[in-house]
Amino acid sequence: MTDDAQRLADHLVATGERPVDSRTNAWLGEAEALALDIAEADLDPAVERERAGHVVDLLSNVESTGDGEADRHVEAAKNLAERLADPSSESSTE
Repeated sequence: MTDDAQRLADHLVATGERPVDSRTNAWLGEAEALALDIAEADLDPAVERERAGHVVDLLSNVESTGDGEADRHVEAAKNLAERLADPSSESSTE
């Protein structure tokens, strides 16, 4: 697990504690499950990158949560997921 992977999971867990609409919450919930898997499972770096890419795809469906704090967590999570999905990024390997 990398620090970025844990931070990604933490940001997405935090969105679950915020008041967001149910449709957005569904995207965030799926992204959170993948992020927790990246952070907690002993995965091959290529699998981590693939799952981080799925997180990026899921979060691309979230334009706004309707909650400023949740929006900040989503934006931070997007940035971290993009970094983790990038094969040239040092943070995508342990």
